[in-house]
Amino acid sequence: MAGSNIKQPLLDRLPKTLQNVDPRRRRLRRHKSAPMAEYVPGEMNDTKDDQSLPRYETILDKLHPSFRKVILYLVIYVTVGTLCFYFVQDQIGGKKVNGVLDSIYFCVVTMTTVGYGDLVPDSATTKLLASFFVFSGMAFVGMVLSKGADYLVEKQETLLIKAMHMRDKAGPSEILEEFETNKVRYKCIVITASLVVLMVVGTVFLAKVEKLSTIDAFYCVCSTITTLGYGDKSFSTEAGRIFAIFWILTSTVCVAQFFLYVAEFYSERRQRELVKWVLTRRMTNVDLEEADLDNDGVVGAAEFVVYKLKEMGKINQEDVSLLLDEFESLDVDQSGTLSNTDLILAQSS
Repeated sequence: MAGSNIKQPLLDRLPKTLQNVDPRRRRLRRHKSAPMAEYVPGEMNDTKDDQSLPRYETILDKLHPSFRKVILYLVIYVTVGTLCFYFVQDQIGGKKVNGVLDSIYFCVVTMTTVGYGDLVPDSATTKLLASFFVFSGMAFVGMVLSKGADYLVEKQETLLIKAMHMRDKAGPSEILEEFETNKVRYKCIVITASLVVLMVVGTVFLAKVEKLSTIDAFYCVCSTITTLGYGDKSFSTEAGRIFAIFWILTSTVCVAQFFLYVAEFYSERRQRELVKWVLTRRMTNVDLEEADLDNDGVVGAAEFVVYKLKEMGKINQEDVSLLLDEFESLDVDQSGTLSNTDLILAQSS
């Protein structure tokens, strides 16, 4: 009887009728409203025949739905921009190499706000088009391309964690726990590595193809990925502009994600420091008075948790007040607890 006061685990507090049910049977229980499956002769064979037929998947089918959406929107945006600038290419001044290529290049440079100045609008029509595409391009990069980049970073983050634990005997649960705990940190590592690779590739390409010195090539890379775009150094050859169409898009979005993840990492670090401080500091009488939500002179577990969450900045008093108001509106009999009767009375009133 000495151990009778020891708190039982949460699962042990379940009703005995639920404790005695096999978990596998519990998962397979059919809902009362679910219709019974009827046996149809030949149906099983038909299903097997359908599954035996080869199904050819394209590259797009293997991509995540959100990423397919990003590619679709990007293709539509660049196609519309290219057509618009192609029809007014005579009203765009600067060094040109190919009509279609210059139109795509000008569209990408405009939407990413790089604006080298090697191609510039010379008429009222092209200036209005450039103004429209620069604003829509900023919104497109911020809302659509950033989501695609975030998805790719998460995929690379998963591969990084698996590679780090390749020699360990950690199970999926341990890997998942570390993934959730250090998610932002690994994002920063992946995006930093990607940014370094893009900068090195851009510098080497500009030095080899555009015949720039190493310093000028690196200078052009930095002015491009930060969308500064002075214009004294840019992609002037046909091969260079083909490369720039893809490289400028990925590098500028990568830099934007880099600063986003760094800010997120810094914010998460400060939040953890606050949580650590809240958990280690001593409780005072003033804290007990503030934690006593119902003013009964004692602080229960729920009141203590709510108070600590407020200190950590997870919730605020407004959130607590709204939830208490909802609870009071559902507690029809004013018993301080909710039951099925309360819910029925609250819904009927």
